Amino acid sequence: MFPIRDTIPAQRFPIMNWLIITANTAVFIYEIRLNDQQLSTFFNTFGLIPAHYNLFTHHDLLTSKSLSFFPFFTNMFLHSGWLHFILNMWVLIIFGDNVENRMGSLKYLLFYIICGLSASIMHFMLNINSTVPALGASGAIAGVMAAYMFLFPFAKVLVMFPIIFIPLFFELPSFIYIGLWFLSQLWSGTLSVGSKSSGIAFWAHIGGFVAGVFLYKAFLKKKYKQI
Repeated sequence: MFPIRDTIPAQRFPIMNWLIITANTAVFIYEIRLNDQQLSTFFNTFGLIPAHYNLFTHHDLLTSKSLSFFPFFTNMFLHSGWLHFILNMWVLIIFGDNVENRMGSLKYLLFYIICGLSASIMHFMLNINSTVPALGASGAIAGVMAAYMFLFPFAKVLVMFPIIFIPLFFELPSFIYIGLWFLSQLWSGTLSVGSKSSGIAFWAHIGGFVAGVFLYKAFLKKKYKQI
């Protein structure tokens, strides 16, 4: 099911949400200007490669002067292609504006980053031997979706469900749509443990979502904290 829009208009212009989208867009434009070799080097430098931080196989990590932990942060601004980029930014447009309204711009930014870092850590822990760079904003966005689900559980989300070649459109309460999405990630993530990478960082999504569930209330404006 692909979300088309929600039914709650933003109370004010979501400046931080659009700045995050702009940052992702700028990085993606830079990516598509690189040739294949340059792009591979870029992803290997700024994407999160769990095996690089595996103390069991790299015993000198703690004393290594060249080790950088920036990929735990920078990977959330990288995307593997047009579809990956567009889908992530579209979901952020739908759900991010209302969450920013409830948190305020600066708190929303901090919440977004913490959810993204939580996603990176979860992906690292469950894929510690992987040499494939993890890319994408979806872990951080999963945290935003979790906050939206609890803040606006009965907001309607218009979704599109393709039946063969025929698109079917219908509305679902956000807690059903996002809840089903999370369960699908949990199911797929559980099946992926111990198997070869599917190309989708399910546990990053789960990590970001769980962080959003536990942390969103701490970032709300005072007038919304009792909701």
